[in-house]
Amino acid sequence: MPISQSESSIYGVGILRYFFENAPGDLKNCRISCFPSHLAGIEKEAGPPDGLIVQRESIIGLGGGDGLTEEKVKKAGWEIAQKLDQEKTAWERLIPARSQIVAALWSCGALFVVFLVGCWLASNPFEATQRIPSPYVENAGWVGTNEWTIIWSVVWIAMFFEFMDATAGMGFGTAITPMLLVIGFEPKQIVPVVMIQQGVAGLIGTFLHAEYNNVEWRFKPMSETIKLWLYIAIPGMVAVAFSVTSVYAIFKFAMVWITLYVCALLLLMGIISLYQGVSKREHRYRPKMMIGFAALAGFNKGIGGGGYGPVVTIGGLLSGVPAKSMMAVTAISEGTVSTFSIIVWLLMLSGGVVIDYLLLPSMMIATICSAVIAPWATRVFPEKIWQVVVPAYSLILVLYVTFESWPDIMKALGGFSG
Repeated sequence: MPISQSESSIYGVGILRYFFENAPGDLKNCRISCFPSHLAGIEKEAGPPDGLIVQRESIIGLGGGDGLTEEKVKKAGWEIAQKLDQEKTAWERLIPARSQIVAALWSCGALFVVFLVGCWLASNPFEATQRIPSPYVENAGWVGTNEWTIIWSVVWIAMFFEFMDATAGMGFGTAITPMLLVIGFEPKQIVPVVMIQQGVAGLIGTFLHAEYNNVEWRFKPMSETIKLWLYIAIPGMVAVAFSVTSVYAIFKFAMVWITLYVCALLLLMGIISLYQGVSKREHRYRPKMMIGFAALAGFNKGIGGGGYGPVVTIGGLLSGVPAKSMMAVTAISEGTVSTFSIIVWLLMLSGGVVIDYLLLPSMMIATICSAVIAPWATRVFPEKIWQVVVPAYSLILVLYVTFESWPDIMKALGGFSG
């Protein structure tokens, strides 16, 4: 019995659908997204999973010249974390694989090497490295000497904020800078050390986030995570070079004004992001929005050592990037920008700028303990938790930093009004 063109098309589509549903490997990523117009009554396939980037190309049509559309799915870089959340419970994600344990041990070794370098730098091996006579140094009786020691109060403080920074994508430089100022250290004892610590911790975190399946880095074909890194790192490096040279070598702004500016910025972004996270509103993926956030974050990083992670991480959430992978992108971006800022600081040494690395050994001990564990914590807890935790933590940071800096802020405002 002969069959009509419409019936043959239906049979053909049924065969194609069976093939795509049962094909092995990457062929399962292919989807039939539209059908010939005379088959409008047939149910269409569902779209691609969340986070996948789709390219559509016309392929040979069926019957009557009507075309099918094939959706080719490109790797965005955050599918691996989404798949892990879907396939394994938090308890299952809690147990690391052997390869992940080995990666953590290698990371600890690399951080220990930087700790040894920090011990060497703390002894002031160069003319431009000196013991700056801050209140803490004066109380310790180290003025005019090369003496130093591990400051355990700084270790415990840095350990907590580094853990939160590496898990939530923010908080180390933003929170620890005003606290160290209150303890009695000067900006030139804090900011360069924070840059080094964040540069090393960021690059180690980049490696561990990939090992713990929070993100995937792919250059060929280039994943969206790599593109985001470039969108963020390049403007950030330009901005940090401008802010470091302008604040510390040219204009010399008081630290209190820098702190006040960062607090106001974080308050605004934290409120917006927390509202979006609680309301569960989905954001359209707009990666080029990150260029503006990156420049602003780089400026913050250069002037105070902090205010980078909150702007980039929350900016990424507002730009439609999943929270877990955005924390990994923040790690690689901050590591890159901080490393570049170290180069800028080294170039400034020739211009007579003095740096004191007293705090670097203490910072690196804290980093060895926290930076390795934090990406694992990101892996364990589900995505929806981080969508609320990240902006909520940024608001807590604002309250904390404002409280710590309030006496200096009021003193500066009083002097300004007088």
